[in-house]
This record gives sequence, C-alpha cells and structure tokens, in this order.
Amino acid sequence: MPSLSNIVLSSLPHRLNGKSTRAHRPFLLTAALGMMLLILAPFNAAEASSRLKDVVDFEGVRDNMLVGYGLVVGLNGSGDTLTNAPFTERSLIGMLERLGINETGDFNTIKTKNIAAVMVTATLPPFAAQGARIDVTVGTMGDAKSLQGGVLLVTPLQGADGEVYAVAQGAVSSGVSAQGASGTSVTRGVPTSGRIANGAIVEREVNFHLADLSTMRLTLRNPDFTTAQRVSDVINKYLKGRAAAPVDSATVHVQVPQDRRGDVVGLMTEIEQLQVQPDQIARVVIDEQSGVIVMGENVHINTVAIAQGNLTIRITETPQVSQPSPLSQGGTTVVVPRSDVNIDEGKDNKLAMLKSGVSLQDLVQGLNALGIGPRDMISILQSIKAAGALQADLELM
Repeated sequence: MPSLSNIVLSSLPHRLNGKSTRAHRPFLLTAALGMMLLILAPFNAAEASSRLKDVVDFEGVRDNMLVGYGLVVGLNGSGDTLTNAPFTERSLIGMLERLGINETGDFNTIKTKNIAAVMVTATLPPFAAQGARIDVTVGTMGDAKSLQGGVLLVTPLQGADGEVYAVAQGAVSSGVSAQGASGTSVTRGVPTSGRIANGAIVEREVNFHLADLSTMRLTLRNPDFTTAQRVSDVINKYLKGRAAAPVDSATVHVQVPQDRRGDVVGLMTEIEQLQVQPDQIARVVIDEQSGVIVMGENVHINTVAIAQGNLTIRITETPQVSQPSPLSQGGTTVVVPRSDVNIDEGKDNKLAMLKSGVSLQDLVQGLNALGIGPRDMISILQSIKAAGALQADLELM
C-alpha cells in the first residue's frame, strides 16, 4: 500500500511550464507537506483536549450577585418627574430627614427634576477581601431621560441572604444624548443606564475557607456522564489512586490526599491544568430569528430522501395608457392595466438521497446540493426530526 507522502507526491504534476520536476523538487516537497497538514488537520482537531479549568467549576469558587436601591443626583433636568414617580419623591424626603432636615409642608411642592431613582447591581467575585473595590451598574426606575453627569449617593448592596456586602457611590458614566432646538436629537449608547468603575467597596467577606476543605466538588459546565468519568480517570491517574469519583453527570468528588491537606490551592492549581477530552451529545441548535444553525460533531441521520421544491407565482402589473385617435370625437384617455403571470415550479430542484449513518459533513453537503438557504434548511431539519431520521436533539432558540 503506498504511503501518504507517495500519494500526495503522485497527485502533483510532473512537469511545470515544460521544465523537469528535478529543478522544482523543493517546491514539490513544500506543497506535499502542506497537503499532508491539510489532510491530518481534521484528525488532530478530533482528538483536541481541554484543560479541566475550562471544563469544570470548583465548589465555592463562584461569584455572588448584589443589588441595591439608590438615588442619583446632579442631573441637568433629565431626572424623574416626581408626580409620575412617587417612590422617588418619598426616597428624597426620607434622605433629607436622615440628613437632619425636618419634614415641613414645603415638601409637598418639590418640583426638582435633577434626581432619579435607580437600581444598582454588582458582582462580588470569589474571595473578595474587605476593602476591595468592584464595578457597579446603575439603571433608572422612573421616567428619567438620562443619567449623564449624575452622582450616585451612598447605596448599600445586599446579597441573596439580605446581608450588606458592599457600599456603592460615585459619578455615573452613561451614554451621551444631545438634542437641538428644532427637535433633532443624537443618542449614543443607553443614557438611562451606566457604570461606575470601582464604584463599590466590599464591606463583608463571604464566609468560605478553601484551605480547610477535605473534599472538593467539581461541577461540569456541560453535564455529561462520559465527560464526568473521563475527568475522574484523569485525576486518579495524576494522583495515582482512587481520590476522584463521579457522583452524577454533573459532579465529581475529589478526596484531598493526606499529604496535601492544607495545600488545597496548590492541588487545585495542578488539577485544573490536566487535559481531558470532553464528550458531547448529538445536538442541532436552531435560531429561527437569525437563521443560524449549529450542528454538533456526532449528528447522524438514517436513510432519508429530501426534496425541496417551490411553486412560485409572479404577477407583474404594467399599466399602459390608451389614447383616442387624433381626429376621433368623444374619445378619452384611460389607463389600461396589463398583467403578466409567470409560474415557476422549481423544475431544477432535485431529490437528494442520504444513506443511513451519514455524518454531519455528508448531511450539510447533501442539503447544500439542493441549493437551499439557511431558513429552508431549518424546515428540512425539522422535517427530518419529525420523520424520526435525525439521531440528535433538535433545540430551537
């Protein structure tokens, strides 16, 4: 059986521009190597592996969501209308009372439009220490037009347990909105929301001590029994024991060895660099709005025949003017409609036959041979699934 290099070399021309190939042997060898790389590339891609840190999440190493309610002041007349946003008025009155300004009857005539009620959100990263700064996002609640130039007052940010973990304050950076006297306006970004870089200070740390763990839990980002078993095997091979065991399709337990107790961070650093080849189920994801189709590697179909034909009727209206003869009596000029009807039965469309067990590449080539677009391909895939010939999950977005 000839070798791969001999096959590639034999497929190249023996003479270039009428000259001997001996003078062009370096060129032929370079071309042969290039073709060999193209041939071997799919095999290397099929055996690609990923680091464990890109496949799993470690227990406790997670973000926490924070939320708070606050006021943004200093707006140039683009804030809430107090009559339309009563919560803004009550918040303003409450803030003034806390600052020592007693309530009087004058509070009922507040007409300011330089203040806006906002919701403040932030993400508390894992192991954030007290005094660290994090970014916050601000969004309006009322009918404020823009937060440009506003300043967020001190706002406590709470977690899901109701405890305050951070406090936010600072100038809001939002979209730009400009309006002319004639009514024309230009808006860049979303002026009713904005961000404050490093706008919150962490006041409370999450009570989680990684170094004290005796058992680690690894959670797969894409649950799969085969991938969970492979992760367990890779860890056991590295630790030379039975420290890891899959619990289900999404969780792998790892027992910290006795000689690594107190060095959990170092153990996690070593484990997350291990290579594993994730497995995936056969799945076809379809976004009908944008016409995007994503098919996995393991998508196969049974024997099926596909025909894609359209009956297109085109009706073209071409009005024409009818005028009387120059010497006629009582004639009038009228518009006479002329209709042209064309019928296209799609005679050039073909019936595609796909054999049993064809791969993703064969499926795509068979559908492309029909000369159809992505949206028609979506209908065909749905029909194949309805016929029971598509051996994959069909997910519509």
